[in-house]
Amino acid sequence: MSEQARIAFIGLGNMGGPMAANLHKAGFAVTAFDLSADALAKAREQGVAVAASARAAAQGAQVLISMLPASRHVEALYLGDDGLLPTLAAGTLVIDCSTIAPASAQKVAQAAAARGIAMLDAPVSGGTAGAAAGTLTFIVGGEAAALARARPLLQAMGRNIFHMGAAGAGQVAKLCNNMALGVIMAVTGEALALGAAHGLDARALSQMMAVSTGRSWATEVCNPWPGVLENAPAARGYSGGFGNDLMLKDLGLAVEAALGVGATVPLGELARNLYAMNRRAGRGALDFSSVLGLFTELPPLRDA
Repeated sequence: MSEQARIAFIGLGNMGGPMAANLHKAGFAVTAFDLSADALAKAREQGVAVAASARAAAQGAQVLISMLPASRHVEALYLGDDGLLPTLAAGTLVIDCSTIAPASAQKVAQAAAARGIAMLDAPVSGGTAGAAAGTLTFIVGGEAAALARARPLLQAMGRNIFHMGAAGAGQVAKLCNNMALGVIMAVTGEALALGAAHGLDARALSQMMAVSTGRSWATEVCNPWPGVLENAPAARGYSGGFGNDLMLKDLGLAVEAALGVGATVPLGELARNLYAMNRRAGRGALDFSSVLGLFTELPPLRDA
C-alpha cells in the first residue's frame, strides 16, 4: 500500500484517534471524521487532516477505515440512507475495526462485494494503551488478497495480525477472546477478594499467582486490585482502560453469536450478568476490572 494512497478514517474515539494518528506518523495521507468536535480538534493537534463529514472524508479515498461503537453505527455508516458504500469507487478497500456482531460484518461485506469493494472486518485487541503505542493485535476476517493490501496499514497501527477466515471470522474470534478475558478478570477479582478476606496481602497473592497456574493478563498487566500494579486502571480509580460497558457489549454479542449456532457458553452468560450488575452498581464507565467491586468493597474513587 503506497503511502500516497488516500486514507479515510471514520471514528476518532479512544481507540480510533490514536490509530489515525499512528497512520499519519507512518507517512500515510489520512483524512478523518468524527461526530465529536473535541475528537476532531485532537486529531488536528496531532497533524491529521479532518473533514466536515464522513462523506467528505471518504471522497476520493482508496482505503476507508472505520472504528465505531456498535453494529448499528457500522450498518448506518455503510448501508444507511446516507451510507457510504454507494459513494465508493469499485476497487476501494474498506477495513472496519469496530467490534460488532458477526452477522452485521457479513451483511456489510456482502453489500460491499456486490459493488466491487473489498471489505475486511478487523477488530482489535490491546486496549487504549496498545492503540497509542501502535502495538494492537488485528483479528481479521475477509479475503486474503484484501488483507495483503491492508497489511502495511495494519502494521502501522499494530504489532500482530491474525487472519481468521472469511468475512465475519474476525468478529467471531474477537468475541471468543473477550469472552475469555471477561471470565478471567471476574474470577481473578473473586480470588483476590477471597484471599484478602482471609487476611492475605493482595499484592503478594497477585505476585504468587502471576508465576503459578493462576497466571493471566489479569494478574500481570491489568490487575483489578488497587495498588498492585502502578500502571493498571485499578491504580488510578479504574479510569481509562477498557470500559465495563464495552465488555458488557462484547459479552452480549458473544452470547448472541452462541445462540445463532446453538453453542453453549454458560460462563460467558454468567460473566455478562456480572458486568451488567457492575453497571447497575454505577461502574459502567469505569474499567472492566472494577468488577472486583462485586466481591469486595472498593476504596473511594478519586477523580481521574
